[in-house]
Amino acid sequence: MTDADSQTTPPADDTSGTASAAPETAVPDTADADSSGDAAAERPAIDPEVRAHLEAVVSAAVDIAREAAVAVGETSVGEHLDAVVEGECTVSHHFSADLPGYRGWVWCVVLATCPTDDADSDPVVTVSEVALLPGDDALTAPEWVPWAERLAPGDLGPGDTLAAPPEDPRLVPNQVDADELESTGLLDEATDTHLALGLGRRRVLSREGRDEAAERWYTGDHGPDSEMASATRFSCGTCGFYLPLAGALRVAFGVCANRYAADGHVVSAEYGCGAHSDAVAPSGEGSPAYDAYDDGAIEVVAPHAVATDSRH
Repeated sequence: MTDADSQTTPPADDTSGTASAAPETAVPDTADADSSGDAAAERPAIDPEVRAHLEAVVSAAVDIAREAAVAVGETSVGEHLDAVVEGECTVSHHFSADLPGYRGWVWCVVLATCPTDDADSDPVVTVSEVALLPGDDALTAPEWVPWAERLAPGDLGPGDTLAAPPEDPRLVPNQVDADELESTGLLDEATDTHLALGLGRRRVLSREGRDEAAERWYTGDHGPDSEMASATRFSCGTCGFYLPLAGALRVAFGVCANRYAADGHVVSAEYGCGAHSDAVAPSGEGSPAYDAYDDGAIEVVAPHAVATDSRH
């Protein structure tokens, strides 16, 4: 029988099952392949005694680890510090690193091995990776913080641009302006038309934005619990220099217009200082706290006379 005859396949419409089938061509079965891969991944564990022996061999392979470290770090590789078992037959060797600017860093060389088929042959130690890593007392950079979270009050300088994110929770579309103006009775026909044409602010403070600002101002240097406010019986809410804010924060906050006090700052209505418009200046009457010093009651003596008396 020729090769051509051996590769003949039965007709596609033959369903009787009696025709002699041609030899089947070996086709890899996906399920078998997957199962064989799983079997390889789930290989039997190494005997504990064999594993201990292999890890001891890898731990003792300091020369191999040093050679790998020198190939990368050259003359910066220092003394061998330790060998740490990282996993099954895997050991990390650490060497001190003599590199400017890397105080406390170490060269780390990961070695690995596996059991051999011949029990009498020595295991082969291979290099997995070489890396420069920070040690326990290494000088490292602080934890990275995203730029948006690093910003602090006072960072904005002349010419800087600090754009609010599109989804900033402190801001909402400007139609809220109309609601606020209407609730306060300040929405006249001209203002309503102005806003309807989109000529007002594109975004305004949201409730969250107002609450955040109110909390910051109330607990800040110009709040009721500050040192200045705690030292006076006056409050800004009754001061003639107090200019209340407009809108939802009008009841609780205003701006100080006293040039000798918190001039130009937002202050809590409960804040206060000694420059209140109702403060009364001291009359100037009364006795001093201490008696006047009478220098006429002092006996004036020559310096040499004092020295002579001290010797007796």
